[in-house]
Amino acid sequence: MPDNLSIRNLSNVPLELKLVERFEPHDGHGHPIANVTSIFARATNSLGITNNTTRAAVPQIDSDARPFTTQEVSIRIDPFNLVRTDIRAFERSGKERLRLSFEADDGRHQMYCPVPTQESAGLVPPPNARHRLTGIYLTQAAFVALYSSANLNSWMQKMPNDIPLSFLSIPGTHNSPTHHKAPPSVRCQAVSPWDQMQNGVRFFDLRVQPESPPNDPLVLVHSVFPISLSGKKYFRDLYNDILRFLRENPSEILLMSLKREGPGDATDQQLSKIVKDHYVDRDRNAWYTEPRIPDLGEVRGKIVLIRRFGLDDSLRGEHGGRGIGIDASQWADNTPDSLCPSGDVRVQDFYEVMESENIGKKIEYCTAHFERSGSCVYDPEKIRAQREGRGGEKTPIFLNFLSASNFWKVDTWPEKVAAKVNPACTEWLCKRPMLEEDGRVKEGAWATGVVVCDWVGLDGDWDLVRCIVGMNARWIGR
Repeated sequence: MPDNLSIRNLSNVPLELKLVERFEPHDGHGHPIANVTSIFARATNSLGITNNTTRAAVPQIDSDARPFTTQEVSIRIDPFNLVRTDIRAFERSGKERLRLSFEADDGRHQMYCPVPTQESAGLVPPPNARHRLTGIYLTQAAFVALYSSANLNSWMQKMPNDIPLSFLSIPGTHNSPTHHKAPPSVRCQAVSPWDQMQNGVRFFDLRVQPESPPNDPLVLVHSVFPISLSGKKYFRDLYNDILRFLRENPSEILLMSLKREGPGDATDQQLSKIVKDHYVDRDRNAWYTEPRIPDLGEVRGKIVLIRRFGLDDSLRGEHGGRGIGIDASQWADNTPDSLCPSGDVRVQDFYEVMESENIGKKIEYCTAHFERSGSCVYDPEKIRAQREGRGGEKTPIFLNFLSASNFWKVDTWPEKVAAKVNPACTEWLCKRPMLEEDGRVKEGAWATGVVVCDWVGLDGDWDLVRCIVGMNARWIGR
């Protein structure tokens, strides 16, 4: 027997499921319907340079199609709640399609399950709708998750100014500019940083090597390797794209984690001077470099520096002797959970997945960090007291690296790990965050923290990013 549908409303809009319609499978569609968040690894191409991952597309329901059964229901799903229904996921075949009609205060919104394209399902809104909703359908679990839709290029626009960045859910990418043709152990991303920003990513993990200090050129690297087989790529070009994006989207920010890697004998101290002299001092209005976690309103339109390098002595006197940048220069290596000495950043960065069997452990560490972040309580008075030196613990930025790899094992190269970790985390974010075992909603801010991903956006698949952004719905209209 098929499972019954479960529906979780992760939006801030009260909804009521009113109508369930069932359609026959699309004519001529011979392969099974795939889980909308499933990612299947293809074989390495003939050059052995890149791998591709994708998910099976599901065709549109024909415009003249008629449902073979219609069921009127009345099931209320309050914001942030889960409802387990007695509606079967399918009646005749696992390939059949559903159309679910949800009533909101602005009319009926329709969702097709599974979604008809490779992108997340934007629910079909009624005329003159005030709300826009996104749905993700987990076929294998018969689970529907509903989110408030956001314009991913400017999703921070709806967030209140007084929220500290540590209480937001922020999509990020690991080794963000490594989308170029490169060995598969080096390449971590499917699309360019520009496309990442346009689709909601607001944290970049960047590794650079000073080329001729104290001069400007910073080469983008991944460990000791260049990020492209076609020649060096430079931080300056990426930086200009970031500035352009922030000019065009002044409501947004870009958290930039910057670290020195690569060959050569340059030092952290030299890097710190290059960043300060050639970037921060020349574009002061574009940077936030104070060593504390700001509120969103303080930094709209700016790059927020998360520093993963040591400072030159000449910079230690900045900001009243606290230096520059949110200090993440130290954390435990290969850690499931580590608080930086500054207290401003708490990290999950278990990356040595030596065998593919260890990917399950990686997923456990990722979801545990989601829970830690989500359970933090937002208390404006305590935040104010801590900032004024009247006591209280900081709420750090939770950095949650979904990335991992083992250079020597094909099955644990970045793309292969992402092919398992990304859909697992997407499913967890749909089904599990902030729920007790009995279905009761937990207390807390519900923030995922900064979720640092590999290989998002492949073939238009931004489901994971949409899930992360969607977790900010509790702040909308606050």
